Amino acid sequence: MSEYISKSEAESWRCGHCHVPLTIKPVQVEYLGSAFPVDLPVCPNCGQVFIPESLALGKMAEVEKNLEDK
Repeated sequence: MSEYISKSEAESWRCGHCHVPLTIKPVQVEYLGSAFPVDLPVCPNCGQVFIPESLALGKMAEVEKNLEDK
């Protein structure tokens, strides 16, 4: 499973709603009909997932480009 952010870095982020530190958990990301597993920071209270810029501009952009090429 891919990891886009370290555990210590994730714990330095706080949920904007619950104000608790985020924890790394496995998440099934679905984007434009493609799905892939990734470890992401998640709020342990409300389940809100933080998608780091590296994932948004990396893997998600790659999926989008592959779909455009079809």
